[in-house]
Amino acid sequence: MVIQRIVKPKTQQGKRVLESRGPKLLENNKKTMVMKGAKTSDAVSKALKDLYSMKKPDAVMLSKRNEFRPFEDETPVEGLSSKMDASLFLFGSHSKKRPHNLVMGRMFNHQVLDMFELGTEGYKGFDSFKNSKTAMGSKPCLIFNGTDWENSLLYKRLKNMLIDFFRGPVVEKVRLVGLEQALTFTLSEGRVYARNYKILLKKSGSKKPRVELEEIGPSFDFIVRRHKLGSESMYKDALKVPRAIKPKKKKNVSHDAFGSKLGRIHMQKQDVKKMQLRKMKGLKRTRQEKLAKLKANKQAKSGQDSGE
Repeated sequence: MVIQRIVKPKTQQGKRVLESRGPKLLENNKKTMVMKGAKTSDAVSKALKDLYSMKKPDAVMLSKRNEFRPFEDETPVEGLSSKMDASLFLFGSHSKKRPHNLVMGRMFNHQVLDMFELGTEGYKGFDSFKNSKTAMGSKPCLIFNGTDWENSLLYKRLKNMLIDFFRGPVVEKVRLVGLEQALTFTLSEGRVYARNYKILLKKSGSKKPRVELEEIGPSFDFIVRRHKLGSESMYKDALKVPRAIKPKKKKNVSHDAFGSKLGRIHMQKQDVKKMQLRKMKGLKRTRQEKLAKLKANKQAKSGQDSGE
């Protein structure tokens, strides 16, 4: 039987740290740990630095080299995740059997949910593109090309993790000028081609600008080597939404196929004869009808007087 130790803060700063790491209805921006293995090639080291700069300020770079291997032992990664309060990690290594290796993964409740081992080929860093870069912390536009993303569970999970990794801060609205960066992931014949572009808005002679893409790096060609997917129950728990933030269903409101909002109103029984309806020219009485009704009213009144 494992007894969980309850940590009580001794200072106000410790109390604030524990509160920031506690469960919330709305999550903070996901933090990423960037780590080096026992051996790394020059390309892997540059790739880790470039990806770290893309993830700033929601990332932390660990300078110490690590002897562990995530696919053989997950415990060190889970311990660092709990210590750093990070839910994403990136691990770089290099060996003769697996050259230029990147392990990308994510956590749920400080346990490994899923991770992918990616072999990098044809890497080009920021230094290979001599042009201006985007501002730090900008939210990228993610584009996935290819129909194979939805054909297998492996690539569905990989696509979902790439969205988690690169989506940036969660915002409700984005203005057109704020779209400065576009990340494209093209899946073809088992390879993932990742490219990073800067979005340029130029004059077009109309209100809508002309959009051009300029590659700014880094660029990768990924090959999926090994992978570990979390169980369906664990994945289902990770996708749960708290009941407090779920949108409440409005009664008697529905939408049709065209997106129009339809509502149903319940009212008390009304007397149609006493309702004030819209007056139409076609329903107006003619002059002859009005005179005939007036004459009938006079005759009825005179008959009543004579009877009395």
